[in-house]
Amino acid sequence: MNNIEMKYNFNLEYFEKSADYVKSKIDFKPQTALILGSALGSLASDIKNPVEIPYEDIPDFLVSTVKSHAGKLILGELYGRKVVCMSCRFHYYEGYDYEQLVAPVRLFKLLGVENMILTNAAGGINTGYKPGDLMIIRDHINLAGASPLRGPNDDRIGPRFFDVCNAYDEGLRTLAKSLAKECSLRIQEGVYAYQTGPHFETPAEIRFLRMAGADAAGMSTVTEALTAAHCGLKTLAISLISNMAAGVNNNRVDGEEVDYVAAQSAKEFKKYLSSILAHMESQEDE
Repeated sequence: MNNIEMKYNFNLEYFEKSADYVKSKIDFKPQTALILGSALGSLASDIKNPVEIPYEDIPDFLVSTVKSHAGKLILGELYGRKVVCMSCRFHYYEGYDYEQLVAPVRLFKLLGVENMILTNAAGGINTGYKPGDLMIIRDHINLAGASPLRGPNDDRIGPRFFDVCNAYDEGLRTLAKSLAKECSLRIQEGVYAYQTGPHFETPAEIRFLRMAGADAAGMSTVTEALTAAHCGLKTLAISLISNMAAGVNNNRVDGEEVDYVAAQSAKEFKKYLSSILAHMESQEDE
């Protein structure tokens, strides 16, 4: 290690600067964090008594590179829970290093958040899936092989080596499955394969992933879930199957289909997520 110059040294004090700034803007402790994918971006508008904080104002935080998104944290009340919501997430393909992608979840932890909900749009690998299905993520395959926890470890945040068998919390998954009948969309449960993007996977990669046990593929969520597992946040992650992945059918994979299916499914997806949030308190008391 003596001859290795580490690019980042994200200790507890580094992230406390972000947390202290956000805490100075609110008078409550958020219970649940939300990082929303394309289909649920409009959910943020349902937050009551919102406090909006631009990413660029938060010390030692990241800044959105998507020109169409005004990156900001939104804090308030949603379906009976105090929440902190990211209006848009950060991706490796935007140019960030993996180590930088820990920032949002570390902030959530220091704000006192107890659990986190992640959503995304994903390509279906399982031939039994169809666009418009929702998949509760049970496990993941990290095709990139890299970790956001690379580099010096601060034991006050989490252990150097940590278990990820329950990275997608079994209790929250059970709750989500118990509410499936309240949603008109088909609810699946499966394995999410992460790759860096921004290109979609090749047909050969999708065949490989299917043999490996993956049910859907996408370009987000895994770095967030790993960071949460490291610092002890319970995580629920749900993918909207927005298209079938390359080679599953003979259709070309493009962003237009993703956006169309996301728009068509948004209302029911939002309804389903609101039911999960409303039932979280009873699940925590068990």
